[in-house]
Order: sequence, then C-alpha cells, then structure tokens
Amino acid sequence: MQRTPSLLITIALSLVLLVPVGWLLFERLPPSVPEPTLASAPQGGDFTLVSAAGPVSLSGLRGKVVLIYFGYTWCPDICPTNLAIIAHALGQLTPEVRERVQVLFVSVDPERDDPERLRQYTAYFHPGIIGLTGTPEQLAEIAARYGAAYRRVEQPDSALGYLVDHSANTALVDPEGRLVGQLPHATAPERIVERIHGLLGLAPAESAGPSHSEES
Repeated sequence: MQRTPSLLITIALSLVLLVPVGWLLFERLPPSVPEPTLASAPQGGDFTLVSAAGPVSLSGLRGKVVLIYFGYTWCPDICPTNLAIIAHALGQLTPEVRERVQVLFVSVDPERDDPERLRQYTAYFHPGIIGLTGTPEQLAEIAARYGAAYRRVEQPDSALGYLVDHSANTALVDPEGRLVGQLPHATAPERIVERIHGLLGLAPAESAGPSHSEES
C-alpha cells in the first residue's frame, strides 16, 4: 500500500512529538538564518570520531551502506524529523539487509553534545543509530568533506543561549566507503529504502515493506 507524501510527513511529525520533553525544552526561536554555503564540492573520505562505546572509523564500516547526518541534540525540529524518517526507513528493511546498513549522527555542537548524551538521544529514534562527536576542528573538516555546513547563531534572549544553523541533507556512502550522493531533508522512507537497496545491489522485493520511487 502506497503512502502519500502528506501521510509520511504526518507520521514523522507524530514521532517527533513523542521525543521526551527533556530533549526539546526550548523557547520558540526566530526563523533560521539563511543556510550556509559550501566553498567546494564534497569529497567524502575516511574519518574517526568518538561514540559512547569508543572510537568509530568509517573505514571500519566497509561492506555497509552508511548514512551520515550532521545535526545536534538541541535541534528543535529539523533533526528530530529527519531521524524519525530515517528510523522509519530502517524499520522497512529485513533484518539481513539492516545488518548491512549503518546510520551515523554526527554532532555539530561539541560544546553540549557529549558521547553519552548522543547515545541517549539517538537510541530514542533507533537503537542502531550511532551518535558521534569530536573536536570542533575535526567536525568542521569532516562536515566540509561531506557536504554539510553549519554555524553557531547566538540567541541571547533564549534559555538555550545559542542554536546551530545547519544544512539538513543526509550523506550516502556506498559499501566501498565512497560518498555517492545526498538525501534531501525529509526524503520519504520508501525512497531511502530504494537508495539503500540500489547501493547494496538488491531488488526492491527484499525489503520488509512496500516501496515506491520518489524523486530526491
């Protein structure tokens, strides 16, 4: 049974509303500043960052399709929406295919996002998502290589103090460790599943649920 785009967004936003209040306590912020632009085309490449379980290297995930999303746990809406949709896509995969996929949530707010906080935050959406952090210098260099841009925006009238304005694409890495594309913000779960299957060389029928194509 096909889902309409509006139904998909309704599902995603419903999941977002379930995020514990502790994660989303914030004052309503003014409209985001314009999205930062990148100086050069993303090239991808290996990196090592820190998770609650220890260091994680992209090279250690060879053989898997890797989805890399750059965000932060204090993000009021965009990050929860994207993670909820990605988690829904993971739920449509068979256990065998799921073992060949890894989602990485890379923080762009190392000042507030320590490994343990990232572990708790990502586990709410899906236990298989790994939260990663590093030094500000590491994160800036890796983000640039993967097509992500971000900047800190001070909010003196907010209890949060500042927010991080960031791009919202999800980078796609093939089983050989190569950056092969980007999924736009709020890409439908069926489209995510389709891209995963394509990178693994699998037929759409090998998913746990129905799938249909949607332009990204």
